Amino acid sequence: MAGVQGIDHVNLSAPAELLERVRQFYVDIIGLHEGPRPTFRSGSRGYWLYAGAEPVMHLTSRGGGEASAQATGWLDHIAFACVGLPAMRAKLDATGVAYRIDVVDMPPQVQLFLTDPAGVGVELNFRS
Repeated sequence: MAGVQGIDHVNLSAPAELLERVRQFYVDIIGLHEGPRPTFRSGSRGYWLYAGAEPVMHLTSRGGGEASAQATGWLDHIAFACVGLPAMRAKLDATGVAYRIDVVDMPPQVQLFLTDPAGVGVELNFRS
């Protein structure tokens, strides 16, 4: 049967300097890891970031330092299913990354809301 089975990946396209800060944020703070990225005929450059064995975030270098952000409409944030709430809060606190907390009853979980270096909203969900 045809149909969507899940989200494959999120793509963030930014100037090279900003892309490096974004890569570092998602690797060092969020806990994704850099992995293999195919070579594209278009000459596209960037990184593929993985959660486990899955490439969930693609980072693409776009334009020079003067490039401006693309209009994303009403997209508010991306969300990740996470484990290790105390360790994540300690990491965010130690690195000075601001976040807010929400506790949700269905399904029972704690959510951390923060913003990456490119201004994209990030939601980290820790199910109880």
